[in-house]
Amino acid sequence: MKTDGDSSARKTSPTAIRWADLADLILIIAREIQFRGYRDERVFLLSQSEGMVMRHLVAHASATPSQIAAATGLQRTNASTVLRDLEGKGLIERHVDPEDRRGVSVHRTRRGADNYALVRKEWGDAVSAAAGGDASRLDDAIVLLRSIEAGLIATRPKGSDDRARRGS
Repeated sequence: MKTDGDSSARKTSPTAIRWADLADLILIIAREIQFRGYRDERVFLLSQSEGMVMRHLVAHASATPSQIAAATGLQRTNASTVLRDLEGKGLIERHVDPEDRRGVSVHRTRRGADNYALVRKEWGDAVSAAAGGDASRLDDAIVLLRSIEAGLIATRPKGSDDRARRGS
């Protein structure tokens, strides 16, 4: 029996199918990395949103809550909850702006930086082992994935966090 999926699949170009295969593999690999957990008991387990905030704070020594929300695609209220949780874990600190007492900047703590370094090492070890240590095409893969990341961020729809939760 033929379905609408069958007819639409025939209309899809081979290149479009390969891009879809790549997207699917990226999601599978990300899930497999998360699924593994961590061997090092010093690691603080983070939600996906917490990880995005910490990744931003590793790249930027400090940021305002609004900057973090915009950079991670989180709604401002959700970013506030994530920041509160990270602060409770001792991974970030908030500092009142001495010039504008209403403003706040967020900084990672030494514990936050150490935690991120630990999880990156475990992720790298897992991916390297899964690839059999073959780094022959690693640079090309990194260049392609960074390009995809930049393009997706640049074209991120407004309110993307709400749509992601609804599955649309």
